[in-house]
Amino acid sequence: MRKITLLFLFLFIVSCSGVKKTQSLLSTGNYDAAIDKAINALRTNKTSKNKQEYIYLLEEAFAKVKERDLSTLNLLIKENNPSNYERVFTLYNTLNNRQERIKPLLPLPLIYENRNAIFPMDDYSDEIISSKNSLSGYLYSNAKKLMTSKNKMDFRQAYDDLRYLDQLNPNFKDVRALMDEAQLKGTDFVHVYTKNETGMVIPQRLQDDLLNFSTYGINDKWTVYHNNKQKNIAYDFGMMVNFRQISISPEQIKEKQFIKEKQIKDGTKTLLDSNGNAVKDSLGNAIQVDNYKTVSVSIYEYTQFKACQVTAKVDYIDFRSNQLINAFPVTSEFVFDYIYANYNGDKRACEEEYYQYFERKAVPFPTNEQMIYDTGEDLKSKLKTIITKNKFRI
Repeated sequence: MRKITLLFLFLFIVSCSGVKKTQSLLSTGNYDAAIDKAINALRTNKTSKNKQEYIYLLEEAFAKVKERDLSTLNLLIKENNPSNYERVFTLYNTLNNRQERIKPLLPLPLIYENRNAIFPMDDYSDEIISSKNSLSGYLYSNAKKLMTSKNKMDFRQAYDDLRYLDQLNPNFKDVRALMDEAQLKGTDFVHVYTKNETGMVIPQRLQDDLLNFSTYGINDKWTVYHNNKQKNIAYDFGMMVNFRQISISPEQIKEKQFIKEKQIKDGTKTLLDSNGNAVKDSLGNAIQVDNYKTVSVSIYEYTQFKACQVTAKVDYIDFRSNQLINAFPVTSEFVFDYIYANYNGDKRACEEEYYQYFERKAVPFPTNEQMIYDTGEDLKSKLKTIITKNKFRI
């Protein structure tokens, strides 16, 4: 019984809290938020007495927001400014959608007044169609006007307007074809190339890999990168990967000798007491315990080492003004580090993870060309980071 009482008390407190929040929203002019809260509260047990306050609040909020929206519409229509077409269309849709959300709840009885709450419903279909057509015509003509410009940003704005128009009014005139044209003319094309100032030979396959931008996944909606110039394309920007310095260390073999010791299990032995006598269990049998012995191994470890560092600079160039926009230093390194070893003694004295080195032999050092090429993955990663964080246009 006590649990039921507490439950009803909790529900009462929650209900009062919800009503107060809805009243607060209504009193501050946040009518649609008040309507949302009231509708959510009335989705269940709408005829319950403790829901009456929500019905009054919903009735009042609906009347006030409708009056406000119609007053705003009247002013916008009188202004007859094409730039208001989108807002007019949006308001008519808002009026209609608000009604449609309330309709499933009707009727909503006000018990103490012996009447149903009043929600005047209007047919806005003609106004929605008319305002949509006006907005469509405005978007279309504005996009066409923007596309007479030589400014790529205007083409991008035209594309956005046309895309919105296509969503609003599919298959409207030649919108799809105009979108393709706006996309092409609004796109920045970037020519990517390399320059070698190191005095050393840069492997061609490294240059090809660096310039294979299909593996970078960085082409975006308005920027396309080409490593080979294409006919009939006027490139807006250039990105030059300028190799400045290549440092390759000598081939080195480092030797190291060390000894490892470990206690390992070596069978069992009889447990003895402090007097040297065998310790027996309850049945009189001698107790056996693990026997350990110390083993050691002398290890001769060899490390083959060679390192390559490539220093470059990424230049952003504006082809229209022939000016350097920005420059970003890049340093990449690749280290060849190979370990092999042999031993004397019991190899069980060292960790099992180390056994792999005993199975290895010396290998040929990579060539300088291979070392330079192997810096490529790190170089590509850093190049991608630069491009991703530094757009040609902000």
